Amino acid sequence: MSNFDKNEIKARIHHYLVTKTNFLEVKDTMHSDQMRTFVDSAIDKLCQETKLVITLEERLSILRELAASIVSLGPLRSLVDDATITEIMVNGAKSVYIQRAGRIEKSAVFFPDNANLMHTIQKILAASGSSRRVDESSPYVDFSMADGSRVNVILPPCSLLGPILTIRKFSRDLTTIDDLIQRGTLNKQMAALLIAAIKAKLNIVFCGSTGSGKTTLLNVLSSHIPGHERIITIEDTSELRLMQEHVVSLQAKPANMEGKGEVTIRDLFVNSLRMRPDRIIIGEVRGEEILDLVQSIASGHAGSLAIVHADSPEECFNRMITMMLMSGIRLSGEQIQKQLATSIDLIVYVELYLDGVRRITNITDLRCDKKTGISSLMDIVTFKQERIDEKGHVIGDWVMNNQIPSFYDKFVKRNIQLPAGFFV
Repeated sequence: MSNFDKNEIKARIHHYLVTKTNFLEVKDTMHSDQMRTFVDSAIDKLCQETKLVITLEERLSILRELAASIVSLGPLRSLVDDATITEIMVNGAKSVYIQRAGRIEKSAVFFPDNANLMHTIQKILAASGSSRRVDESSPYVDFSMADGSRVNVILPPCSLLGPILTIRKFSRDLTTIDDLIQRGTLNKQMAALLIAAIKAKLNIVFCGSTGSGKTTLLNVLSSHIPGHERIITIEDTSELRLMQEHVVSLQAKPANMEGKGEVTIRDLFVNSLRMRPDRIIIGEVRGEEILDLVQSIASGHAGSLAIVHADSPEECFNRMITMMLMSGIRLSGEQIQKQLATSIDLIVYVELYLDGVRRITNITDLRCDKKTGISSLMDIVTFKQERIDEKGHVIGDWVMNNQIPSFYDKFVKRNIQLPAGFFV
């Protein structure tokens, strides 16, 4: 038996690799077998120098775990380590684009050939801990890296350019509402309203186009969910990073090679209702699960949060109506609108502007007139763009509508206080 526990041995080996060898310089040039040999040799030297005793079983286990945890990013290493880059787009071996400050540009990075790119893709997938696979018979995959960054891969024959790799990096420096205020995503008054909405258990849909910052905003605001509540998250690919302890994370499962074993977002949602949730958060609503979401809210599961891809609050509302119709529910369009309007309280629309700043453009009250049954949208907050200055910065400000929203009684019911003079 060894004279240290396994975690301490791993820590000592890792420290030895970093401080006593040129591991950091060469690790991105090695394939799996070479990396195992290098690490195994380092373990030998460490044992000799420190009289460390490791059993063969422990040695093999540690070697396997260390090798799997070390991702060989190859030429992408510098891009992944660059905190200013938010997205990496590899269009075949010779064409790598990046997004920085909201703008896309071509980088000087490239791969020697598609085989080398494919090797890097497989290393990233293996290190993710995901059970998913990607090859000619299953040519596309979505998964998350250990740091939360989202990865999409699509291979030939579906891709005509060779392997396509897209990495949407997880932002580590946006963790509080103050971070978003500093970035210009919202102001303090809007932050107070949205935090109050979370605490009052309003049902909120976040919408926007790809890369507009919907998930980041949801992540930050979810930190204001009280710690005693049981939260269940449901996603296609894990992106949500909640800070509370009592979080149950569920992830959809694609079908296997025989076309069996698929577990959809809707399947997980229906199951989650039996798991005694205080809050249900859906990473993205795309289909029939909208019906179950609306019905669960109507049956008492308040405080749900969800994401919908849409280019405006109006488009978001229309998309939800379309998804309800696609579920096969036998209701008229007016009845579906009424169900949505009585279930969803707020639509928060986020947009990526030309200056690279992600701003909340609208906070919209989805309301239903109790007398007529007619649903409508009323903007509580709207961003008004005035001009673009000579440096390309968008100049404008948020305009507040002080009319009392339809959900105000929920603030009163749960004793949630807003700053004086917020609504008249």
